[in-house]
Amino acid sequence: MNNIHNIIEFIDDVNNIGGRRPQVYKDRPNLYEILTDEEFKYRFRLSKSCVDYLLSLLEGKLKTATDRNMTMSPMNKVLITLHFYALGTMLISVADMFGVSISCASKTIRDVSYVIAELSSIFIQIPVHNIKDTKMKMYEIARFPLVFGAIDCTHIRIQSPGGHDSEMFRNRKGYFSLNVQALVNSELQFMDIVARWPGSAHDSHIFRNSRLFARLESGEFQKMAILGDSGYALKPYLLTPISNPVGRIQMLYNESQIRTRNVVERSFGVWKRRFPVLSLGLRLQLKTVQAIIVATAVLHNICREMKEDLPNDNFELTEQHNETEDIIEVEYNDDGRDQDSTMRDMLLNNYFARLVTD
Repeated sequence: MNNIHNIIEFIDDVNNIGGRRPQVYKDRPNLYEILTDEEFKYRFRLSKSCVDYLLSLLEGKLKTATDRNMTMSPMNKVLITLHFYALGTMLISVADMFGVSISCASKTIRDVSYVIAELSSIFIQIPVHNIKDTKMKMYEIARFPLVFGAIDCTHIRIQSPGGHDSEMFRNRKGYFSLNVQALVNSELQFMDIVARWPGSAHDSHIFRNSRLFARLESGEFQKMAILGDSGYALKPYLLTPISNPVGRIQMLYNESQIRTRNVVERSFGVWKRRFPVLSLGLRLQLKTVQAIIVATAVLHNICREMKEDLPNDNFELTEQHNETEDIIEVEYNDDGRDQDSTMRDMLLNNYFARLVTD
């Protein structure tokens, strides 16, 4: 009889060893209430009022069907995601701060990033009904006429995506990245963003395969143009600098073009400083990385619209991105076959020549 009891106790012990550990629920502090405005912005990169506005936009999209098992509130889901955007690869730090598992934090960041990225159709667009004002504000930078935006690309560091095509993501500086194209206005806001191309893709190739290119080619923006660097082909709708300017007229054109085009580099700098994860690197699945890039671009535009200052911290852009240190695109060269200088020549002869003589 004793032997039977011993056997039963032994089986129970084995089951306890191999069984599931009892679920422990950690305290989740209300950081929105606990932190001061400055502390909150330092940790989450947005002010409390901006987070409140964001939650109003996401209302109904982040709610859980049940309140069982200590499900997270929409506020905590958003704050977990924003804190990750500030910390980068340290998922464990984000999880510990909110009393959740690493897998729960990872899933939350993925889901919230997708939901925010869906707002891109609202917050990232060319203001076709108000484009005259956009054009005038660009003109006020350095008196460059007819221009409503500036285009360029920047690299976002990622981990190797693996597979046979992984080397396509290695850029010319030797690290894995996505080459992200953006069109920016004078307010440093994104009007268009493309976040799907591997780091080895050239800026001009990305542009030629974008919806923006198709819209410009179709003549949607008549008698208007955007500015780009020498990595792009000169077109009536895309004005690039003159490689070897001769004389005061061409030098004035270049000076105005470069000063006006600088808005896109400044925008990249502000974007990456507000969300350091974009400089520190992303070690997540490629689809999630793409969603985070678009989501942070949406948040960047919201912050610019709400006149949100950058957090008061000492974060410095790392070597992955510096406003003057990003990968320099080689000068576009096709022996002139794909170049069209019609618009540039007209501006040189009819506008910049007059500025020189005035």
